[in-house]
Order: sequence, then C-alpha cells, then structure tokens
Amino acid sequence: MASKKKSAKTKAKQAADLMEQLKQFVRARGEDFLKDKNISSVGIGYKEKDGKKTKEISIQFTVEKKASTDVLESLETEEIPKSFNIGGVEVPTDVIQRSFQLGFKLVAEAEAPPRKTRIDPIKPGVSVANKKVSAGTIGCIVYDKTDGTPYVLSNWHVLNGPNGQIGDDIVQPGPHDDNRTAQNRLGKLIRSHLGAAGDCAIASIEDRRFQPEILDLAVKVEAIGEPELGDKVIKSGRTTAVTHGIVSRIHTMTRIDYGGSVGEQTIGGFEIEVDPANPPANGEVSMGGDSGSVWMFKTNQGKAGKVMAGLHFAGEGVGNPHEHAIACYAKSVFDKLQISVKAVAAPQPPPAGGGGAPFSGLGYNPNFLTTKVDFPKLSTAKLSDAVKVNNSELIHHMHFSLTQSKSRRFAIYVAWNIDGGRLKRVRRSNRFVIDPLIPAQFQVGDSLYSNNRLDRGHIARRADLTWGTDAEARKASDESFFFTNITPQMDNFNQSGLGGIWGKIEEAVFEEVDVDNLKVSVFGGPIFRNDDRVFRGVKIPREFYKVLAYVENGKLEARAFLLTQSLEALEVLDLNQFRVFQVALSEVESRCGFKFPANLKAGDTFAERIERMAESAERPALESLADIKW
Repeated sequence: MASKKKSAKTKAKQAADLMEQLKQFVRARGEDFLKDKNISSVGIGYKEKDGKKTKEISIQFTVEKKASTDVLESLETEEIPKSFNIGGVEVPTDVIQRSFQLGFKLVAEAEAPPRKTRIDPIKPGVSVANKKVSAGTIGCIVYDKTDGTPYVLSNWHVLNGPNGQIGDDIVQPGPHDDNRTAQNRLGKLIRSHLGAAGDCAIASIEDRRFQPEILDLAVKVEAIGEPELGDKVIKSGRTTAVTHGIVSRIHTMTRIDYGGSVGEQTIGGFEIEVDPANPPANGEVSMGGDSGSVWMFKTNQGKAGKVMAGLHFAGEGVGNPHEHAIACYAKSVFDKLQISVKAVAAPQPPPAGGGGAPFSGLGYNPNFLTTKVDFPKLSTAKLSDAVKVNNSELIHHMHFSLTQSKSRRFAIYVAWNIDGGRLKRVRRSNRFVIDPLIPAQFQVGDSLYSNNRLDRGHIARRADLTWGTDAEARKASDESFFFTNITPQMDNFNQSGLGGIWGKIEEAVFEEVDVDNLKVSVFGGPIFRNDDRVFRGVKIPREFYKVLAYVENGKLEARAFLLTQSLEALEVLDLNQFRVFQVALSEVESRCGFKFPANLKAGDTFAERIERMAESAERPALESLADIKW
C-alpha cells in the first residue's frame, strides 16, 4: 500500500516538474514561434484527435491556415515539428486552425440595452472606453496597492488604445454606445500596459459612485488565482452578457494585431473554450465589446465564485469553426498595474479619548484642552446617514476626525486640534486623493472640480494640522488632502472683498485672545440643505460653519461662525459676495442636525448678544476680523 502511495506521489511530482519545464519552454521560445506569420498562438493544452480532446499533454499551436507540406512554402511558413524533447521527455505538438482578434470591433444595434447605457453607480460588466475608442467592458473594481484608491480595470485597448495617453478621459458607456462623451465622463486613464504580461489598464472613478458586484454574477472579486487545464470559469461582458467556459490551454502566447502605430503584439495568457454543459445561446463565448470583462472561477455548485482567473482580451474571428477566448493571467495584470483586490486601510483606533481611554495619537482629541470637549452628538437621521467603519461613524486621521454623509458624500463635520506652540512648516503635497478608510462611492472625487470655478476647499486647514513631531506634521499635511476633508468652494472663497475673513478666523483667535497653552479645538463643515443646487450630479453646499473652542483664564469659551456663498454663478462671471456672520452655537445645531456638548454651549457667551439682535437677514455681516466678539 505504501509503495502505491509513493508511486502516485512520484508521478504527481514528475507531472508538476514537466509542466514547469513546459511553461519555461513556451516563455523562452514563444516569441520565435510567433515570428511565423501563420502561427497565431502557442501554449500548453490537451492534444486533440479527430476533433476530441485526449488526456495527453501537448505543446499546442494555432495557425491561420492548416496546409499540407507541399504548400507551406507558398504560405511563407514552416512545418511544426511533431514533438519537442523537454527535459528528456518527448512532448508531442498539436496544430489547430484558429485565429484571434480584439473584442472591440462592433456592429450596429437597434437600441441600447442596460449594459450599454449610463449608470450610477457603475458596476462591472457594463460598457466603458477611452473617449477615443469604441466600447469594451468594466471588468472589476480594483484598488491602488499603495494608497487604496479605487479604479476600474479593463484592457489596454479599451481604456488606452493606439491613440490614447495617460490622463485621457474615460467614459461610461463607451462612445460606440453613446457619443455624448462630456456627459458620460467616468474618470481618467491612470495606468496601462500592453505586452507579455497582458493587455490591461485602470481608470479613476470620479464622476460616479460604484458597486463592486459584477452585473448578473452578484459576486465581487475578492482574490486572484491561476487557472489550470479543465477549470470551469464564467464571465459577464458588455455584449454576450454571462457565458460559461472551460480552460483549454494555459501559458499561451498569442500574436494580436492592434493596428495603427502599435501593430502586432505578443500577449501572454490562457485560452477558454465553450463549456458544453452551459453553451451560449448564439454559440459565442465572447464577441466584440466583451474585452475587459473578468473570468471568474466557478464553485463546485456551478456558480460564480469570488476568485478571478483572468482578464478577457480577445476572441476568435468571425467564421472560425470553433469558439475560443483568450485572457490575461490575473496575477500578471495585478503585478504590472500595482493594484489589489482590497483597499489598504490603516487600523481604526477607538474613539479618541472617549470614556477616559488614553488618547491613541490619531484623530481629534477631546481631552486636548484642559476642559474636555467631546464630539457632537448626531440626530437619529444623521446617524443613519453616516458612513460606518468598524461599527463607528468616527474616522480618525492625524490630528483630525470626521463623520461622513452617505447621501451627500461630504463630511457632516470635521473636528480638529491646533497646537499653536508646536506648528511646523511642511511642504505641501497638493495631491488630492480618495480617503482610503471610507468606500469611494461615499466620496466626491476630483472630477467635480475640473473646468469650472469650483476650488477644492479644505475644511480642516492644512496649516492648522501640521504640528507635533516632523513625522506627525508631514502625515497630517498629506492626510488633509483626503477628499473627506474637502468641499467645493468658489474660487474667490477666501479672496473676497471681505479680506479673507473665513480663512483667517483660526489665526485671529491667537492674535486677539490670550489662549491658555496656545491650544484651540475646532469643528467645521458644510451645511446640507434640500434646495442646494445640483451640479454634475452633486448637491453643492452653499453654507458652511466653523466653531472654535479654547480656554481663556481657565474658562472654556466657544465662538461660532456661518459663511454663506452664492452658487448661482458656477457657469457665469457675475458672482455674489460671500458673507460671514458670527452666530450662536444653537443656530449651527439647528442647521446641521447635531448637538454640541453642553459645556461647549455654556461657553458660548456670544449667544446672549444674538438674543438682542434681529433675525439673520438683519444681522450685520463681519466686515473685518476686528468685528469678531471674542
């Protein structure tokens, strides 16, 4: 019995060793074979006999035309050897007539089905392309390996193309399905690759939200794997929707003509044939427009699994007797594009200073002043609208914390601490990025701010956060550029005729008040109104608030400010002036839907003045910093 087990183990090892040698053989010799214009691909597969697969491993060649030896010369090709000696083993060859073409050559259609129309949120399995290309498929949602920024994954020839370049606008759906490219902008081309590692590219998600589940498969990519002969796979593409396949060749090198200045390229990958148990209705496992869809491994129950096998990039040309598709290996694509199936995220600390716990070093510190100033308490409605991470609505970054609105995709509030005695000058990164701790579909990205007068306005000022050690100051500076700390503001927001009061309030408190320990805590953010103007699908807040808390002579003080900006001039030059008002904390509460801690409201001595003033319309706006009542 033991000898039989040993024999089986030895055979398995020998088979694995041979397979590895075969892979090396194809990688080393593949490019040379493909110089023969009649050879379209070379890979490893089961040898066919009389049109049926055997269990014999072979080095499999596909050719444009099969011909007898006497006409090979006229075709400018040579006879393929009957076998190759690989590590002392004679491995037979197999020659099949087959050619491949890119999946973006399209035919006219009477009407656009759901996969070919503009959708928000976007989903894998629908139409997408560079604005200079026709149409392909969003394969899946992936994330930057370094900072967790979400992207859509598809092919080079879908998102880049022979005439494209990094930074080009990407549209959903592709121009073939809807030529209103300005209206359909999704993001921009971030990275791309065309070569032995694959035909692949990624684009940013800026003008839309996203859902990672693949259309009609109801799964998202959670891992990547390497296919083996006989594996069953499934994909969801723009044109043929859901189709089923079986891996028929592996470690294949295929010559594809990309046209234009790019010409013929050799792409590594594997081959898929139709699963006879689940044949497609029209006999096609893929068609033009399916490029970029992902092939997922199927579970033992025959359903789509969560592991990605590869990225579809080509199928057989029209008129070929059999139906096959070609896909890039997932690992090669992910390595080349420096992407991951999961967003990187720093572990979330417990609420800073909450419940008497020691401060974690991240986020707003309620115990920063000599008197504790806790986080605002959200109303039930606001709490249900808040994005939760690890069951908490508090998201912590260096020296500031925030709570993000799911519906409005801006911060409900940002809370931060300023240590005036430890401020440092730190070089600006000026790199506005998606906050890696919050799903991107709950953030408004860079596309809102392009080609108009909207600025990316910090809620917590970068200069307020750059204190502490050099490393802390640099980290705070970088994290201040997360889109969760950004709101849209008109370009003269801080350069108005009011002397930039709004941007100087924090500085003014240090100049006008003998602040204990030079420490101030601040709350700020936009005020959400139902009648806020919609621009590019985003409701733009037109009011903002800021609340300063500080200790003077041992007593907690609080001052609140409200800024109203006119957004009627987003697309014209006639711009109304910004107005800054000093208000009571209770007015901020009523407008925002949350409550400040009782001790902070008790420190709002300006509230007594408000009671003696007229309503907001008659209240005087601040003309200068000297008008602030500290």
